[in-house]
Amino acid sequence: MTTREQVLDAARDVANHLALDALERDRANAEPFTEAELLRKAGLPSVLLPASIGGAGLPWSVALEVVREIARTDGSIAQLIAYHYVNAHNLVWVADDAGRARWGVPSVANQWLWGDSVNPVDPDLRLARDGEDWVLSGTKNFSTGASVGDVTLVGGLTDDGRDLLVLVPRETPGFVKGGDWDNLGQRLSASGSVRFDDVRITPDAVLGSASSSGAFGSLVTPSIQAAFGHFYLGVTRGALEAASEYTRTTSRPWLLSDVEKAVEDPYVLATYGRLVARLRAAEALGRSVGESLSQAHARGADLTWAERGEVAEEIAALKVVSSDLAVEATSAIYEVTGARATANKHGFDRFWRNVRTHTLHDPVQYKAREVGNHFLTGAHPDFTLYT
Repeated sequence: MTTREQVLDAARDVANHLALDALERDRANAEPFTEAELLRKAGLPSVLLPASIGGAGLPWSVALEVVREIARTDGSIAQLIAYHYVNAHNLVWVADDAGRARWGVPSVANQWLWGDSVNPVDPDLRLARDGEDWVLSGTKNFSTGASVGDVTLVGGLTDDGRDLLVLVPRETPGFVKGGDWDNLGQRLSASGSVRFDDVRITPDAVLGSASSSGAFGSLVTPSIQAAFGHFYLGVTRGALEAASEYTRTTSRPWLLSDVEKAVEDPYVLATYGRLVARLRAAEALGRSVGESLSQAHARGADLTWAERGEVAEEIAALKVVSSDLAVEATSAIYEVTGARATANKHGFDRFWRNVRTHTLHDPVQYKAREVGNHFLTGAHPDFTLYT
């Protein structure tokens, strides 16, 4: 039996391994095939999948801890595993028993990573009928993990307006990866474009529809937003840990400080203190979110829309707090390390670049609005693939 402690030990081992050359890999901006294999060998892809198909069947709180742990040293690979957890969990949210077994058993046995091509604000993909099959066509500008994933979850629209989730194995003819992800941060997240040139989708590759799977299936959005929050918390802690090591070993006290070491400077101490205090509070909220989300998943088909809404609002609060803290803290570390810390050889900028890039996924102000609206009126936001 796989336990929470075993999974977190494996995640820490992966994080420590990734830390050895995190900066060099970030600058290389290569497709993360080696890193994906590291996740597979650690057994992390099957953490959430149910025991009925061979998975560990652990709660969502554990998966979120895995994301946070890996994000300490490599934000890109934390994004890969976070998106995988959400994509693969559509086997639980959306698929029927036959689909769950058909795709879940090999997914667990081979520790498959699932890529993502579902972004609802990206150009739509079309599914046209051809006998019993579907033909998938179109382009997605952003498709995290598709180039290195074993399968990719794809959201397409049919001619009669239905939205379907289908699975496309990596080497499927007509599935073209752009290899064009070259952004400020998250450089190894394999988030480039993909194109589907009349890809044939057989009936057994259709999982179902997220929009018609009820309150339980709608947990897809709170789950990915919870993963985002834990990702930001992990990067923040990683940035503070890296900065603190530099402050202890390399930073020099300011000439007007009247102290011998940077770690004795009252302003340095106060800056670290405020950031660490806020991080500890945000991490406590993150743990509460993990428990709430786990309980919501345990409700299964009995989950009500009101219960789902309460969980979504708590997660929205985490998104607001963790986003603001991550962007601020990853910049503020330079104030407690000093001018020499800006040397490219240290690479402290990668923490800020990663959170600055990913926090733009969806505007955090809309999450703040949701929290405020719920506080004042008790309202829950309508379900979308962003809320």
